[in-house]
Amino acid sequence: MVEWRISEGLVAYEDAVAAMEARAAAIRAGTAGELVWLLEHPPLYTAGTSAQARDLVDPERFPVHAVRRGGQYTYHGPGQRVVYVMLDVAARGRDVRRFVADLEAWVIATLARFNVRGEIRPGRVGVWVVRPDKAPGPDGATREDKIAAIGVRLTRWVSMHGIAINVEPDLSHFDGIVPCGIADHGVTSLVDLGLPVTLEDVDVALRGTFGAVFGKDDFSSKNRGPSVAP
Repeated sequence: MVEWRISEGLVAYEDAVAAMEARAAAIRAGTAGELVWLLEHPPLYTAGTSAQARDLVDPERFPVHAVRRGGQYTYHGPGQRVVYVMLDVAARGRDVRRFVADLEAWVIATLARFNVRGEIRPGRVGVWVVRPDKAPGPDGATREDKIAAIGVRLTRWVSMHGIAINVEPDLSHFDGIVPCGIADHGVTSLVDLGLPVTLEDVDVALRGTFGAVFGKDDFSSKNRGPSVAP
């Protein structure tokens, strides 16, 4: 059974990482169950294990955190639903590629609840939406914007980190980095697409689509908690 927790307010990044590491260790030790943790961070950039220094355009704008997860530079901030998944991937098939594909499928199913078609692209991490409402790119191709980022780390088959869905963040905050090293495409959000969606709406959609991808979950009294999950 998977526990769900929603933190109120903005959670400091260092506190979140420490809490994730502690929970993942407890899952490996068999003293705690799996956890899906929904939260927001204050504005910050994270540098994954593949981050290139040239992609940090404005290093003084927000704090920059080096993190041991896959991927390159990402932004986190208010209005973005960050979803940290501490799941036992060994019990789910020991297939890292399948696990990442399941995370993508979960995001796509969640977006579909708002009639948004999320898509994946070979060679581009994350989930994208086609923007026929924008002018074509220099090559004449239809524009595509990133709406969700994905980056995970596995230690002894227990996952950490996860996904970030842009609900209503300040999109100008992405200007300080080249998101995920991809300069030829932009970023968007559900509100930027013209949808009056809240974080709470996205939380409901995430819960409603999780089971179809990952199996049963537990909507116990622990579905809301303090700013930092145990």
